[in-house]
Amino acid sequence: MTLILHIETATELCSVALSKDGKLIASQFSDSPQSHAGQITLLIEDLFATSDFNLQDIHAVAVSKGPGSYTGLRVGLSTAKGLCYALSIPLIGINSLSILATARDATEFSCIIPMIDARRMEVYMAIYNNEHQLITKTNAFIIDEESMNSLASTYPSILYCGNGAFKCEQFARKSDLINNDGLSAKYMVSLAYEAFLARDFEELAYFEPFYLKSPNITQSKQNKLFRKS
Repeated sequence: MTLILHIETATELCSVALSKDGKLIASQFSDSPQSHAGQITLLIEDLFATSDFNLQDIHAVAVSKGPGSYTGLRVGLSTAKGLCYALSIPLIGINSLSILATARDATEFSCIIPMIDARRMEVYMAIYNNEHQLITKTNAFIIDEESMNSLASTYPSILYCGNGAFKCEQFARKSDLINNDGLSAKYMVSLAYEAFLARDFEELAYFEPFYLKSPNITQSKQNKLFRKS
């Protein structure tokens, strides 16, 4: 039996979940803005209060590692690290965009593009095929007519998802779908379980969030978005 505690704090939502052998057991969330630091431990307490297990029973902690909110990521990771140190269990880091992509059924689309809101018309994004396999690396991306036309010329139909997807509304085609549902720890379960079985763990002493500090992006005729990492 493998029990994993999941922590997600990369956006405005703060959530935790508990899974057993890759299946969700329970989850808790808070949508109170700017309250991650005060809510995270309470959510974990409530999570175990509604299950048949104790915190000491878990075998690993999985945390959303970014990109996302600087403060939110720090809160989530510091909580996850503290638990891993105290319980002598491994830490699993999951890319926030992978969590969004895996949670959506994209079989009817050419690709799925999860987006996390950054500033102004900027988002953090990556592109996955309709089987949730990564096509391009995580990017800081400016949404405008030119960049969206570039996507449209490559992919006949796109599923945009995440809390940054709303920025695409004025450019999306009829063949595209915009899903603004946010991140949740309950969507981490399958990815975290796969990582646990593969023993894909983070170094507690050195692991830091993936902030993806965006550079000064200028308009260019050469779009490097579609280069696979």
